[in-house]
Amino acid sequence: MVAQSGGSPGPRRRGYSRTAGPGPGLRPGERSDEKTVENLTDDFADYQELIGRALENDGHAGGKPAARAGYRKATDLLQGRLLPESRTLVSANDRAFDAEYSAARSTLSAQLAATAALGLLLLAALGILQWYLTRRFHRILNPPLLAATACALLAVVLGAQMLTSSSGNLRGARRDAFDSVVALSRARAIAYDANADESRYLLDPRRREQYAQSFLAKSQKLYGIQRETLDTYDAGLATSWREYRTDRHDLRFTGEFRRELDNIAFPGERAAAEKTVETYAVYQRDDRRIWALLAAGREREAVEFCMDWKPGTSNAHFGAWMAALDKVTDINRAHFTSSVRDGRGAKSGLLPWAGTLLLAAMAFTALGLRPRLAEFR
Repeated sequence: MVAQSGGSPGPRRRGYSRTAGPGPGLRPGERSDEKTVENLTDDFADYQELIGRALENDGHAGGKPAARAGYRKATDLLQGRLLPESRTLVSANDRAFDAEYSAARSTLSAQLAATAALGLLLLAALGILQWYLTRRFHRILNPPLLAATACALLAVVLGAQMLTSSSGNLRGARRDAFDSVVALSRARAIAYDANADESRYLLDPRRREQYAQSFLAKSQKLYGIQRETLDTYDAGLATSWREYRTDRHDLRFTGEFRRELDNIAFPGERAAAEKTVETYAVYQRDDRRIWALLAAGREREAVEFCMDWKPGTSNAHFGAWMAALDKVTDINRAHFTSSVRDGRGAKSGLLPWAGTLLLAAMAFTALGLRPRLAEFR
């Protein structure tokens, strides 16, 4: 029996995630995020079913209108629910990560202040003890106590260095690397949906204006230029990018690419980020070429240019754009990993030394006091 695209998704997929428990990465009790995961799972199942029906209808004689209607429903579900739900989940996880980051930074700051205060008290106590022994026993220097003071001072310095290094690596992982990864990951998701809008534009003439405006809206999220339309976007992009290359503080454009360009922190990152924008500009010009071919009545050429992967086609340029985007993302991911590793290394490398030095300070203090205490016997 041929499935009809006008039917609603069957109940066999509904409720799939209801017994799955909290979603991955969610703490128990975060009901709103858990609900988002459940909705996302159910809606994705519905989306797959709608696409399956559309493909099935497309394979039957006279089934293209039904297939197109089913594809419209799937697209509406994707853009109206699936993508917003996924963005909500990403934002929730990012906020949770940011809260943990802020708490960790606050803890490290408190630990650094406590280390400095306790270190000063310890050094002051050793200094007072040295002064007392000098006055009481008429000895100018007590070598073991001097050694204890040196060990205590070095332990405090190492402890402060460990905490400062951990705080710096934590900030590097979160602000310098992960913030860029989030922006670039959002850009990648938007890019694929925009590329799909090009195909939808060719597939569904009735909705061409809707998909054109959807493509423009996504373009503005990637590289936002005020008051530009599809007809003027390329010129605005070229002008604003030229001004940015002259003055990197120029604020003529916004969007995910701007967030990345304002957060450059690592070697090779700026060149990779700028390459991403330049390949994006090539892809944008391809979109206008598709429009021009359609307007000239050359629909077959427009479809081939849009869908083919031969060099010089829109998909080939899209692939080059994604390769450039992946490169700058990988730079930030690598530095995120190295910052986490360095932070752990600082703790495991310096903490044992600081502890050993404190034990040595205690031993030297006891050694320095022992002869003086013996004089009271």
